[in-house]
Amino acid sequence: MTRITHFVRNVYEKWKRETLSQSDFRPSVSILKLSLMAVFVGIAAALVAFVLYRMIGLVTNLAFLQRFSFDFISPSLSHSTWAILIAPIVGGLIVGLMARFGSDRIRGHGIPEALEAILFRKSKMMLKVAILKPLSAAIAIGTGGPFGAEGPIIMTGGAVGSLFGQMFYLTSIERRTLLVAGACAGMAATFSTPIAATLLAVELLLFEWRPRSIIPVAIACFVADALRPFLLGAGPLFPLPVEFHLQLTDLCLAVVCGFLAGLLATALTAAIYRVEDGFTKLPMHWMWWPAMGAVAVSIGGLIEPQALGVGYGVIDQLLTGKLVGSAIVLFMIVKSLMWVIYLGSGTSGGVLAPLLALGAGLGALESFVFPGHQPLLWPLLGMGAMLAGVMRLPFTSILFALELTRNASALPALLVACTTAYGVSVFLMKRSILTEKVARRGYDIFREYTVDRLEHMAVKDVMSTDVMTIPGDISVREATQTYFGADQKYRAYPVVDTEGRLLNVINRSELARLWQEDPEGNCRLADILGKDPVVSYPDESCKSVAIRAAVEKLDRMPVVSADRQLLLGMVTRYDLLKPYTHHHEEEGIRERFFRNVK
Repeated sequence: MTRITHFVRNVYEKWKRETLSQSDFRPSVSILKLSLMAVFVGIAAALVAFVLYRMIGLVTNLAFLQRFSFDFISPSLSHSTWAILIAPIVGGLIVGLMARFGSDRIRGHGIPEALEAILFRKSKMMLKVAILKPLSAAIAIGTGGPFGAEGPIIMTGGAVGSLFGQMFYLTSIERRTLLVAGACAGMAATFSTPIAATLLAVELLLFEWRPRSIIPVAIACFVADALRPFLLGAGPLFPLPVEFHLQLTDLCLAVVCGFLAGLLATALTAAIYRVEDGFTKLPMHWMWWPAMGAVAVSIGGLIEPQALGVGYGVIDQLLTGKLVGSAIVLFMIVKSLMWVIYLGSGTSGGVLAPLLALGAGLGALESFVFPGHQPLLWPLLGMGAMLAGVMRLPFTSILFALELTRNASALPALLVACTTAYGVSVFLMKRSILTEKVARRGYDIFREYTVDRLEHMAVKDVMSTDVMTIPGDISVREATQTYFGADQKYRAYPVVDTEGRLLNVINRSELARLWQEDPEGNCRLADILGKDPVVSYPDESCKSVAIRAAVEKLDRMPVVSADRQLLLGMVTRYDLLKPYTHHHEEEGIRERFFRNVK
């Protein structure tokens, strides 16, 4: 059995070297394994979304209507002033206690915690986080918190995927794929937006564009969305059966819409972290902060009850033009203050639903100013642009707005508005709301993706073929005198037999070891050297060889033929960096090819 396994492994490695080294993508057998696992992760994420929705419904009914029911309702249905005053504060107190004595990782909206686990904790999340996060979110949202359920679901789904991956022998990258699959599947189940959820993985969570990760994530999102009609109901969340006939004027105004959304996104993000900084200066333990932040929810709920809770009903009213005039202004002011203060206090809740509401409100106000006969266009554009500005996910935002409304006629305008908001955010904010919290914990996240030139170029394109070798039939003494004297030219030399086959590589430290084994120095190198050198192959990528060199602590490596027989050349650390000379030429050298002819 061992021989068969060894044979299969050798055949697979040879296939990878010869077939995949210069291909567009590098498929792996792990794709099949992870895709199968992703089916179960998608099922689990859909169930998590269902359970969280029912828990939010139960808490909302108990807190505001004093009845036992799992129906997903709005807290604004309550006519009890005392319930609106007391419920948010009690909910904040409970969340603070859960964070203090359970896990402080349940604080916040969840996505930064998922990013931190992916990048700095080998994609490992704890079981108690998977339990406490949805429970705390249900309490915070159910008692009137102006949040969405998607952030906690993303974190909980990610925790489920991570825990599932920890049950098997997987690499950190494979666990990351399952974590992201669970997180995005939770979003797909919440909003019925599988394409936008997959794009969320690409633009934010995966930190790569590879079939090994994208395919399993897409499968998990599809499975979760397929189960949604049986768990949460079918159809788009905010259907908008209106046909928009876009003109050039609309596209120009979409730029303005995106610009204003980018400014509002920047202001809200800055305000949240200013509030968070303010709470840190209070002379009391952070456990009490959510209860203090909930006071703003209580006061805001008395002023504008519709600002309480998730607010899906208000979003629908904004998109369909049923909420107008001063009611929009009042809602936006109250919702913004409640969301900024309560989230800044460190409670548990999501950001997508509040952003949708505020963006749609901004667009609804614009519809009273912008000319034209399509007033429902601007709430849709404002909703997508706000997401793009705050979260810096332009394409996710575009597809998210499309899938939420099932209205494709606004796509060109969405592209303009979301891209503009994204650009404004990039220029005005150093970090997004998703990465600022991670940065405040001492971690830096860089979100620009480029092609890795080391991975793109093969070793054969950078290796040195003019190699000085040492014959294996000379003695240790002869090798020392001839190659390691005062005029030593290279740090290490490959040792070959009479037919040019590599025996090993020798340097001064290896030579010292040989002298200890043979004090007389009369033994032949071929007889005393080891027979298992670390080698590279000509079709390998520079990246894989660089990684091997770093792991083995080598500054140069022999390049051999596929059958490990003939020495073809040597590759050094300097050689492996040669691909970056192209980067210097493309990024740093400015040229002009067309000149004025006199």
